Amino acid sequence: MNSSLKNVFSTILLLSFGLAAKAQTDSLNIVTSAVPFLRISPDARAGGMGDVGIATTPDANANFWNLAKIPYIKSPYGFSATYTPWLKDLGLNDVYLASMSGYYKLDEESSIAAAMRYFSLGNIQFTDANGADLNQFRPHEFGIDFGYARKLSPNFSIGVGARFISSSLANGATGTGGVIYKTGTAIAGDISLYKSPSSEDGAGLSWGLVLSNLGSKIGYTNDALNKDYIPANMGVGVGYTYFFDESNKITYALDVNKLLVPAPPVRTGDETIDAAALTDYRSKSIIKSWFSSFGGSGGFGNELRKLQVSAGAEYVYNDQFAIRAGYFYEDRTQGNRKYFTAGVGLKYSTIGINFSYLVPSGNGVTRNPLSNTLRFGLTFDFDDAAK
Repeated sequence: MNSSLKNVFSTILLLSFGLAAKAQTDSLNIVTSAVPFLRISPDARAGGMGDVGIATTPDANANFWNLAKIPYIKSPYGFSATYTPWLKDLGLNDVYLASMSGYYKLDEESSIAAAMRYFSLGNIQFTDANGADLNQFRPHEFGIDFGYARKLSPNFSIGVGARFISSSLANGATGTGGVIYKTGTAIAGDISLYKSPSSEDGAGLSWGLVLSNLGSKIGYTNDALNKDYIPANMGVGVGYTYFFDESNKITYALDVNKLLVPAPPVRTGDETIDAAALTDYRSKSIIKSWFSSFGGSGGFGNELRKLQVSAGAEYVYNDQFAIRAGYFYEDRTQGNRKYFTAGVGLKYSTIGINFSYLVPSGNGVTRNPLSNTLRFGLTFDFDDAAK
């Protein structure tokens, strides 16, 4: 059974990050966390813009990017749904990310919101140490969000949210020493700020700041010390919208994100030293782990390498047709994800339809899980229906 667990978690790691083989051979100290699905873009619109969303024009998917944007949505209520096939390029049909998000404006100053995302990891066959088939299991993870956002001034707002996280990877399986694996759960919260453009038509500069997934560690056994960090993150975004005329506009956006998760200790080959370092790593308090994520060797240059950068643009005609493009960059020492994206959006009456496509990139284990994948999303604007 232990070999089966090893296969399960190896598969999870591949599905979630697609880390480069060169990174492994170079013994690079890549920052990782549990439940990495929380950092997968659940929005087809943002997916077409290089995964930017902190300071873009607000819509029903703002729950996932910056909750503080919601009070600036013109419609009194609405919701969205997105489906993202995962590893479709490998012919898998049961691995996917599905999400739903909705909001309701209490008044012109405040709004409430809720969202859910579900990540299916397909079907996995467990085997014993000799390779004989045992039982099958379908690992899955989900997160449920609730939030509140309020304007502090006509062009500045704040959002706060709470999140319940569940991760079921190998329930009932038995590991080394008779350890029984169970569903891991965690509680987290988000704090976000948003500065909207000063003009009434939405033209001009916007920016946002988001601290997300600030919460407890998650464990898959009854061992209180054997718990993993969730992907706490700090993101800063800027956007600029320019109107050519009343029917044509373009938005440029840039997001910079950094995981607030400490890097694991580097192995020295001395079992005593490595065991002590691992114990110290796992025993850090949550708050201490956020601050220690800025530490490590390499100085300021190493901190810059930990940043993930997304850049995108969106051209919109008559608020009915959109063309999008973007680029995502991650340093080789932190996973080496680099890819271009493209997307389109259509809106008719109450319904908006978004598609995004990730241009194939990488080879072998470095190939992006979304390569050659068409993502699909729907938004519903009930204000238009009322009119």
